[in-house]
Amino acid sequence: MFLERQAPMSPRRQRPRESPALVAFGRQMRLLREAKNVKQETLAHLTKVSAPQVSKIEAGKRRATRAFAVAVDDYLGAGDALVNLWEDLNKDGHPVPIWFDWPVIEADAAMLVCYEQSVMPGLAQTPAYASAILHGNQEAVEARISRQTIITGDDKTVPPTLVIMVDEQALYRPVGTAETMKEQLEHLIALSLLPNVTVQVVLTSGEHNGNSGSFVLATMADRSEVAYVETAIRPITTDNPEDLSELARTLVDLRARTLTREMSCELIRKVVQEKWT
Repeated sequence: MFLERQAPMSPRRQRPRESPALVAFGRQMRLLREAKNVKQETLAHLTKVSAPQVSKIEAGKRRATRAFAVAVDDYLGAGDALVNLWEDLNKDGHPVPIWFDWPVIEADAAMLVCYEQSVMPGLAQTPAYASAILHGNQEAVEARISRQTIITGDDKTVPPTLVIMVDEQALYRPVGTAETMKEQLEHLIALSLLPNVTVQVVLTSGEHNGNSGSFVLATMADRSEVAYVETAIRPITTDNPEDLSELARTLVDLRARTLTREMSCELIRKVVQEKWT
């Protein structure tokens, strides 16, 4: 299977470690905190995040959630100054800049639930499948495959719990050659054997909320949630409570139409034999 013969993954692409938007929020938060002679550890205890995370938020290296901004603003008596700044930097339901935010969240998540409507999730794609999707852009393929290092973790990191929900139609939709599809589906089965990974097939049966599009829901170590939603124009990263509630309802609908792990693997094997072999 693909997992057993995969070549060493390319190093992660280096991304800028700071963004003006995150730095601006962090600087304002630090000024407000220091004006009140409050320590970072106090805010960490208040918001139930670690002190290093608070430090990274102030340094512009980590995005704060809205709930964090509200709690800190209220504790510091900032009169909504910090909340208003957070909202200014998160207009249209997604934080600025999007390119900075999601890779950090994905790598730090304790749990990732991925739903894909028409193709395989990026975290589960083989190089050949990714190359077909990305029209042979090798740099983009390497960047996508390098993200998959989070699935198994390393000596210093614990891999997240990963739930991959694939719409049944994606098993039949040709991407690349028949060999590409065969390898891809066998890779899905191999992934499902990992202790931290669950692969499930969502049966294609009429209308359901998942028809609105693909998404990934990340649950962080502090139990906060952030979602990545794909649209025709651009991807959106959001922790807006209304957005998360809508995705929660969608997941309930999807899970009612989802096969068990064992039944999903059986169906995938059947499709490999009947369609792609």
